[in-house]
Amino acid sequence: MALPPRAISLSYLFLFAMAAASTAQPAAANAVAAEATAPFSTTQSITSTTTFLRARCATTLYPDVCYDALVRYASTFQNSNVRLAGAAADVAAAHLRALSARIKEMLIHRGGDSEAEGTTGGSRVDAALHDCASTISAAENLARRSSAELTLLDAATASTESSTSTPAGRGRQARWQVSNAKTWLSAAITNEVTCTDGFEDTGAAVTASPTGKEVAAGVASVRQHTSNALALVNGIPL
Repeated sequence: MALPPRAISLSYLFLFAMAAASTAQPAAANAVAAEATAPFSTTQSITSTTTFLRARCATTLYPDVCYDALVRYASTFQNSNVRLAGAAADVAAAHLRALSARIKEMLIHRGGDSEAEGTTGGSRVDAALHDCASTISAAENLARRSSAELTLLDAATASTESSTSTPAGRGRQARWQVSNAKTWLSAAITNEVTCTDGFEDTGAAVTASPTGKEVAAGVASVRQHTSNALALVNGIPL
């Protein structure tokens, strides 16, 4: 029995609507899934890294300084202890470089304290500044050496699977590289202390001078970053 023309028309419309719906639903579902999962995945990764950073910084003497200085580099270290320690060593080196530049600038433009210090006091400040310029510059180089060693360790760790050396051999190499990084950061801290001690040895008048106070504050600040870097190196699991 033939269907009336109107019934045929309605049947075609119904079939067309069902086909369109079946085509659109997977596309819509995929779009919703992409919209829901992509931001969540990114947020989850960031949260994981910042949680990792807070936990590692909690092991340092200056956790807030540690977190504030390193959180901007989260994408470079993610959840890697070695890369985090390397980033901390880089931050310490950058602060040491800035302090070294400031001390050298103070030497060039000396004279603001000369009248109050007198000839003897002024020469003592100059001598202390020269010593600090040398020791802080050396501390920067040591922090950079530590960072470079950690970069080598990270590269070696990444190629572990393709390495032909034994696990014991790789372990010894990793311990050697971590030991080097610790040694150089410890030496950097010793240089920072030497700078401060140099001012204190010149006498209370020089230590209390504007120059002495500025250098002492600068050294105290960079020591926090160097100390944090050393703590993070100590936390590298071997």
